Amino acid sequence: MHRNAIIDSMPHDHSSQRPLLQLRNRKDTPDSSWAAVLAPRLAQFEAVARHEHVTRAAYELGMPQPTLSRAVVRLEEELGVALFARHGRTLSLSPAGRAFLASVERALSDIERAAESVRADADPAAGKVAFGFLHTLGSETVPGLLRTFRADHPKVRFQLVQTYGEAMLDRLRAGDLDLCLTSPVPDAPELVARRLDEQKLRLVVPDDHPLAVRKRIRLAEAADELFVTLEPGFGLRRITDALCAEAGFTPKVAFEGEEAETLRGLVAAGLGVALLPPPPVPRPGVVELTVTAPRAVREIGVAWLDGHVDTPPVAAFKKFLLSRRGQLLN
Repeated sequence: MHRNAIIDSMPHDHSSQRPLLQLRNRKDTPDSSWAAVLAPRLAQFEAVARHEHVTRAAYELGMPQPTLSRAVVRLEEELGVALFARHGRTLSLSPAGRAFLASVERALSDIERAAESVRADADPAAGKVAFGFLHTLGSETVPGLLRTFRADHPKVRFQLVQTYGEAMLDRLRAGDLDLCLTSPVPDAPELVARRLDEQKLRLVVPDDHPLAVRKRIRLAEAADELFVTLEPGFGLRRITDALCAEAGFTPKVAFEGEEAETLRGLVAAGLGVALLPPPPVPRPGVVELTVTAPRAVREIGVAWLDGHVDTPPVAAFKKFLLSRRGQLLN
């Protein structure tokens, strides 16, 4: 770094004679913040500090030298601190300027990394999709979808979030997710949702249960059974409660869990019966009965935040999911 470089158009006052600048009263501008005030000038300050020469810095930044000179003076006035020591037409960083430069360089580096990250996430060929889905879709459905999609988009990256319905929709609203597969299909003004498919639910009973000799059952016939269910807030729990109500009873819940396969284990242990989607592989110890009445299905759909601007990879994956309407579970 050149410690004694010439400034072409800077004030010619001497640092020893320069009065202490007065710190701006932030109360005078209640809607402003230091970040809002300083951010546009950080790169300008860093360039001047690196070159210790306004003309060279202005050339690098592609801006008029007088404009840059005024910007540096304005920055010092905003901070109330002299960042440069001026001796005639030369300048060097003051102790405050050196301390400020170290933080500015870190901040600009963070901004550069953040900009590169969001640009990389939006890259059409290799960007990122934040995708949420239900636990019950994680063993077969989602891996199959991703395999098919990546056959044509091999470099697209996925951030996968596997959770229950209400938590997933909350993360969608917060902007943490781009898309999610959920059930029931949500109906909320801030969300857009499209039905993709439906999945039959079965009444799962222990293999030594009196009902285990049956192939089909009306749900009302299980009114006196103990049920094992997912916890409140899970979409499948709401569907179970609604189907039982339609069959004319309120289920007597013995156990609540967070995973469908855990519920199957509880059923196999003789602790109750459950309404569940088909398992990825047959589970020993249980028998799965077709429910003939009421119609026991759950609709599965894709949802996204209304007004959300899709990056190219998100748009491509959304189009792919919508093309799987009626074939999502095949």
